[in-house]
Amino acid sequence: MTDDGGQAHLPAELTQFLQHLIVERGLSQKSVEAYRSDLTKFFGFCRKTPDRVKREDVRGFLGQERAEGLSASTAARRLVALRTFYRFLLLEKIVGVDPTENVDAPRTFKHLPSYLTSGEVDGLLGAPRTETPVGLRNRAMLEVLYATGLRVSELTGLTLDGLNAEAGFVLVMGKGGKERVVPLGEVAQDWVSRYKRESRPLMLKERPCRALFVTARGAGMTRQNVWTMIKKYAVSAGIMKNMSPHTLRHSFATHLLEHGADLRSVQILLGHSDISTTQIYTHVEQERLKRLYRQFHPRA
Repeated sequence: MTDDGGQAHLPAELTQFLQHLIVERGLSQKSVEAYRSDLTKFFGFCRKTPDRVKREDVRGFLGQERAEGLSASTAARRLVALRTFYRFLLLEKIVGVDPTENVDAPRTFKHLPSYLTSGEVDGLLGAPRTETPVGLRNRAMLEVLYATGLRVSELTGLTLDGLNAEAGFVLVMGKGGKERVVPLGEVAQDWVSRYKRESRPLMLKERPCRALFVTARGAGMTRQNVWTMIKKYAVSAGIMKNMSPHTLRHSFATHLLEHGADLRSVQILLGHSDISTTQIYTHVEQERLKRLYRQFHPRA
């Protein structure tokens, strides 16, 4: 596992595993590189062949990573990479024992991200000057973000073909290339229709563009465009919170739950593949139940 200079060699099985991730599991290059990085760090630490790795090696690696200041979430991700690697080796009968078995992941603490109050949302949405083409476009984008809870990449990926303003929905391309249909809401429908009618033609000047939201140069809006826009309007609306496009996504989810929506419905609307991701908002639902209890229980 080492050369004359003491540098750790990667196990030969790692190349086979990474090829498996690309060919058989269809992972993106970015995901494969993350696996490579995590496994490289581990085998650089323990300097053993995969069949000689013990549970103590895995625990020692995670302990050292945490001692050096690595976050719990990153340490947990590295354990997942190791587990996936060893499951592959077991299936291929390259090893007979999984050293990651019964190794607990470092505890991670999920904090509810910052979200806006209803009043702050009103202030943000009312900040653009809608008498200008750019201001009208920006108002329409803000309304769509709050009405749908889209990720910023999903917003900038919206196309004319994916919009059905009359029926009140948009077709969204989410993470992993998964499509979902998201309701738009009457207010957002009206602003988008007005933008399409009054602003978009002026900005495009007959130049072709599939993107729903466009720039004055005739191209689709970028994520950085949206980020900058929201920061600017937050300042003009007097909102002191740390703002990003995701703040509106969190506000969308929080306000839905506060008004009676259930977690499963919010999961579908947000495009979360796993309900555990949506459970970051559980405390919002619990607070709503407490209010209902205090309101209606005779001995509350």
